Order: sequence, then C-alpha cells, then structure tokens
Amino acid sequence: MDDDRVWTFEESLWTGDAEHYREAIDAECLMVLPTPPFVLSGTQAIEAVADTPRWDMVRFSDQRIARPQEGLIVVAYGVEAKREGEEPYSAHCTSTYRRIEHELWRVVQHQQTPPVVAVAEAG
Repeated sequence: MDDDRVWTFEESLWTGDAEHYREAIDAECLMVLPTPPFVLSGTQAIEAVADTPRWDMVRFSDQRIARPQEGLIVVAYGVEAKREGEEPYSAHCTSTYRRIEHELWRVVQHQQTPPVVAVAEAG
C-alpha cells in the first residue's frame, strides 16, 4: 500500500460509516482509547463505533509510516478531529495494519493519546 493510500485508509477509519469500520478492523485488534473501558478488543471497538457519530473533519500532522516487514504497516501521527456542535478533539495516534491478501488490509492495533495538560502547582 503506497503512502497516499495509507493516509486515505486511516482517514476513513475516522470518517467512514460503521459498516466500513466493521470491514477494516480485525476481530483480534487491540485498541487503547482515552475513555473507559480504555482497552478494547476489535469486536468491542466495532460495537462502540456503531453507536458513535463519525467525525466530520480530520486533519493529520507529524505523519510517519514504518514498514517493519512485508505485509505490516505502522503509522503514527497527530490528529485534530471535529464533529458539528462539539469541541475539537486532538490526540497522538498509532495504528498497525496487517495484510490479509493482495490489497486487503485490516487494522490490528490502534491507540489514541490526547495531549497531557500539565497542572502548575501553587507555590
């Protein structure tokens, strides 16, 4: 999968409908998200997305791609995402894709870490 297709695929995970998500996420996937229950299986993530409004806009930054071996792609990036009527969401993310067969890829890992806001201690 070339770089442009990787980023188009990753964006579709944020904006695509529940059926697309079902097709793209491996049942053995592990996800770490910033809300309870925090660690989800692929099946749990698919169920959660079915009940979650999709993002209207996503913008990636600091995009990186690694291909540690044939049939395995790892991406890391910053994201800003928006839904109508909600505050913007930002996070640093990773995803790992495994090739199932020619031109067929599934997400086997995804993680989102929102920026940490340091609280200054009163002196």
